[in-house]
Amino acid sequence: MASEATGARALESARETMRRLFGFDAFRGRQADVVERVLGGQSTLAVMPTGAGKSLTYQLPAVMLDGTCVVISPLIALMHDQLRAARANGIRAATLTSADADWR
Repeated sequence: MASEATGARALESARETMRRLFGFDAFRGRQADVVERVLGGQSTLAVMPTGAGKSLTYQLPAVMLDGTCVVISPLIALMHDQLRAARANGIRAATLTSADADWR
């Protein structure tokens, strides 16, 4: 029961952070489940369709937890989109791709 209460508090904190930084009032689909697992320190694999809000499931915990978040993405254009969005939300972010001049 204690872990459920801890999870509920973490999720409420996540909702407040989501509203403040990202401007969303509520999670969509399985976002809350994914964020709760990540905040709880559980290994998590989320397979979600395009437009389901995967970005929020790693960006939100990344701003709430200490440390570095590493995201592996298959498309350079998507990486650069994510970089712009993260920086627009005040998240320190960088990309490392073959298209970057200093990747070596």
